[in-house]
Amino acid sequence: MRLDKLITVVHVHAEGEVGRVITGGVLDLPGATVAEKQRHLEAENDALRRLLLFEPRGGAAMSANLIVAPCDPAADVGLIIMESADYPPMSGSNAICTVTALLETGMLAMREPETRVVLDTPAGLVTAIAECRDGKCLRVSLESVPCFVDRLDVPIKVPGLGTVTADIAYGGAFFAIVDAAALGFDLVPAEARALVELGQRITGAAAEQAPVTHPENPDIGTVTFTLFGGPPRGPDEVRKSAVVIAPGRLGRSPCGTGTMARLAVLHARGVLGVGDTLTHESLIGTRFVARIADTTMVGGRPAIVAPDSPATRLPHTLIFPTCKARPAAPLRSWLPTPRPPG
Repeated sequence: MRLDKLITVVHVHAEGEVGRVITGGVLDLPGATVAEKQRHLEAENDALRRLLLFEPRGGAAMSANLIVAPCDPAADVGLIIMESADYPPMSGSNAICTVTALLETGMLAMREPETRVVLDTPAGLVTAIAECRDGKCLRVSLESVPCFVDRLDVPIKVPGLGTVTADIAYGGAFFAIVDAAALGFDLVPAEARALVELGQRITGAAAEQAPVTHPENPDIGTVTFTLFGGPPRGPDEVRKSAVVIAPGRLGRSPCGTGTMARLAVLHARGVLGVGDTLTHESLIGTRFVARIADTTMVGGRPAIVAPDSPATRLPHTLIFPTCKARPAAPLRSWLPTPRPPG
């Protein structure tokens, strides 16, 4: 078989959530911002997303990440995130996977004990601090975009169920956050199918009945995820969650953007304040720990800045052959050496 092109992908996961990171074989994209590059990719070459995430080469339970040249001079790299159904503006787990791949493959220089990497995403700048030792990326902390609550206690009429109360919050994407116990869920793996089925209906209903737009970034709008939240448990007050992701699956990690959105809700309700932490646990027991570092304002409304600190894994590299694409171009030519820590 004659191949016109090879796409190299590093297969990473952050607390269970798989994020494939493209490390070679894809050209940079036109656009004055990473958001414009994302729109160009979606309109002109969505085949890349389908190649990497659809059967037979992929599956619904993973995402793909394209590294592009940054548009903001403060950033080291640009990041475009692709999921099975769309292009989210930001994803915590995918940002963590991407930073891990950049450092462990040598695309960006690793500095021990910490390496600072700034990502230019469609949602804005995201700063990652990677804890590194012996050439490995052990843990990545993210200072993501400011998170805020749009509305609390919004009544949502869900087909086949009735009215559900949801909090609409932003953590890099917009979430409908609902009380799992009030809907009869204990948040255990056996409930996965029922959570997905109901979560998909809640997401659709919330998107229609609770329209929302980011006050400073009108390209970001619409509720795209539902998060089922559980009560605090145990001496560490661990809060379980289940995030429903299109086209119909549960996130395996506690979801980085979902963790940020939930932290914003807990802050808005007065449950947590500056300096307090949220330990967020997925259905499979993996955890993200997020802390409210500071408060700020977004479009005239209160918001929080909250780093989170999960671990990452770097299992293996994949090579995807394709016969219908333009010739490859190296990506490393524009990748800078990261600035010294601090």
